[in-house]
Amino acid sequence: MDLFDSQEKSYSSSSYAPLAERVRPKSLDEVIGQDHLLTAGSAFRQAIEKQRIPSMIFWGPPGVGKTTLAQIIARGAERPFRQLSAISSGVKDVREVLRFAEGRPGTILFIDEIHRFNKAQQDSLLGAVEKGRITLIGATTENPSFEVNSALLSRSQVYVLQPLDQDQVRELLQTAIEKDEILSSLSIELREIDAIYRIAGGDARKSLTLLEIFINTQDHEEKIIMTNEAVMASAQENIALYDKGGEMHYDLISAFIKSVRGSDPDAAIYYLARMLDGGEDIKFIARRLIILASEDIGNANPNALLLANACFQSINVIGMPEARIILAQATTYLASCEKSNASYESINHAMKYVRDHPNEAVPLHLRNAPTRMMKNMGYGKDYKYSHAYKGQEGNQQFLPDPATQQRFYHPKLTGTEIRIRKYLESLWGDKYNN
Repeated sequence: MDLFDSQEKSYSSSSYAPLAERVRPKSLDEVIGQDHLLTAGSAFRQAIEKQRIPSMIFWGPPGVGKTTLAQIIARGAERPFRQLSAISSGVKDVREVLRFAEGRPGTILFIDEIHRFNKAQQDSLLGAVEKGRITLIGATTENPSFEVNSALLSRSQVYVLQPLDQDQVRELLQTAIEKDEILSSLSIELREIDAIYRIAGGDARKSLTLLEIFINTQDHEEKIIMTNEAVMASAQENIALYDKGGEMHYDLISAFIKSVRGSDPDAAIYYLARMLDGGEDIKFIARRLIILASEDIGNANPNALLLANACFQSINVIGMPEARIILAQATTYLASCEKSNASYESINHAMKYVRDHPNEAVPLHLRNAPTRMMKNMGYGKDYKYSHAYKGQEGNQQFLPDPATQQRFYHPKLTGTEIRIRKYLESLWGDKYNN
């Protein structure tokens, strides 16, 4: 508990701590938002208040209180507390915490951005969680079903945290103005908050940062009136609204990819403009377009991959600002293409089959026979050279015996894949007829 005490003292006595840190809630009653978890009598709140704390994963967008809740839980439980960031920590750091917990069962270990731990790092926690040496609290912005090992996930309760709504953001800002030791000494009128909500959404940390930036640009000798226009002016001058290394980077590229996949060129161009305006690496964008051309368009339009690759080569030669035109052409073309993820699904299906059925024997007639002994064993015997059987390429077996009924590639009824499907049907009949 000394950790919390020392932090509180240093922050409360220092005007250098950010506003979001100065007003961080210290009890569940002080938390704004997350009513579905924190309402009196809720299962989550009762578990915390009765100190029946399970290992848990907090899943939600940035700035909704994941770290805050972890610290409140640890403080209330009066247990040893350790905190790691998956961005900067590795297996060595985890082992140090586990050694610390050996003589202190029930140690709460909070891992921020746990989705960034690889499988080995996550696996290293399993034994201690199972034996109760540590109670794990993980925080993630990504779906834990995909990003957290199933073994670890099965031993944890997942709680979904929601962004703050506009009324909750107003309450958050008003509370900060009234209770912060610095802001409470000023005359501040919270007249309009639409601009802050529009920029930060339901992110409490960003909302408080925008408030602090606005206050710092005002004359503290006069009454400070917060209007949308004034907030936008201070934000544009003092804050980078796009962080290439932060959550906005991932949010925008995700929206960009999904807009192209969803065949909305207007939305795709909008998100491209957001990224370019924020200084995103143009090579990063172009690489994503190449992946997208195969994953989401594939053989529905094979030219998509060619154009995406040409885009990548071209922007390396041209550079900004003209590279924006090339990226726009590739983006609008890919967004306007017919879509198929058949190639993507085929390799995923095949990889799973191979893992589940390793080392199935290659048919003898397909094997290479470089030696007389191999020929005598039947290697290569009865192989039919496909070019000699025009239109009858499907008259021999290529898959191993146990896999003959497997079908991995399912061309869609869209774009070029219509023609591909008809051709395969002509060769393989019923196998490609459904």
